[in-house]
Amino acid sequence: MTMEEMRIETETNSMVSMTLYAVMYPVFNELERINLSAAQTLRAAFIKAERENPGLTQDIIMKILEKKNVQINYTESLLRMAADDVEEFLVDRPEQEFQDLNEKSRALKHILSKIPDEINDRVRFLQTIKDIASAIKELLDTVNNVFKKYHYQNRRGDQRVHQCEQTDPPNQPHSADLQDRHIGLPWRGHPIFQRSNIKNGI
Repeated sequence: MTMEEMRIETETNSMVSMTLYAVMYPVFNELERINLSAAQTLRAAFIKAERENPGLTQDIIMKILEKKNVQINYTESLLRMAADDVEEFLVDRPEQEFQDLNEKSRALKHILSKIPDEINDRVRFLQTIKDIASAIKELLDTVNNVFKKYHYQNRRGDQRVHQCEQTDPPNQPHSADLQDRHIGLPWRGHPIFQRSNIKNGI
């Protein structure tokens, strides 16, 4: 599979799996107040099923709506609900840069969720488009700030370890300590740097 095919597959899976996060997660949260164990079991089962069969949750919801003869604009409803926060997609780092990232992502989702209400009013919809463009720019600027700061810290850590390896015997304790600190640099392994787009880290 080529990189382009992988990218398309990832984007497609993310879209069809939105139903799990936008529709079912609020249901699980409500169920937790009644029966925590059952809610956790059900949540884990849906997550596993969705991971193995992207779009399964959407198919289930659509079948339920069809059986109940409920007539709604599903895409519109999903867009409205997508504005709600999904805890799993929030960055839990305490640093201000990461909290700004959460805030900018939240602002963009809120604007996008207004599209169904604005689309039939030309003036308001044009303003919404401008707001979306502005929110995207602010989000990308925030992402760049995170990369610049924490990538710079990583480079400095690499330099310190390299200098230490050149000047110190390999078994010196403080050399090992530096290596340990290098491995634990803040951005390593963070989900936002493991995904190509912002759950949620965007």
